[in-house]
Amino acid sequence: MHELSIAEALIEQVEREVHRAGRKGRVLKVELSIGRLSGVHHESLKFALDLLAPGTLVEKALVEIRRPKAVCVCGQCGGRSEIDQWPPGCPLCGSDQIMIEGGRELLLESIELEDD
Repeated sequence: MHELSIAEALIEQVEREVHRAGRKGRVLKVELSIGRLSGVHHESLKFALDLLAPGTLVEKALVEIRRPKAVCVCGQCGGRSEIDQWPPGCPLCGSDQIMIEGGRELLLESIELEDD
């Protein structure tokens, strides 16, 4: 389960950012953006965070995950379609001349801390 290593890296990133900001408060909330085509299973990531969080700054923090869709842009018909999974071709005309925009991100969007 690669979500375990992602959770570990995420906790380290949060701790680095909090220390870099010179803050000492407990982390109340972490907001993530995990694209639907990222290959990261968001429920497994939450489970891994629950497993690894005790004893860290993110212990008991609320984890909110936004799951943006991707957009398929067709070079043949010019169509744009929101997608949840990799299409074999353009959902509108079937062409294989497609480009995928977004949906692959894995970003730490924000960290909310209690007051020092």
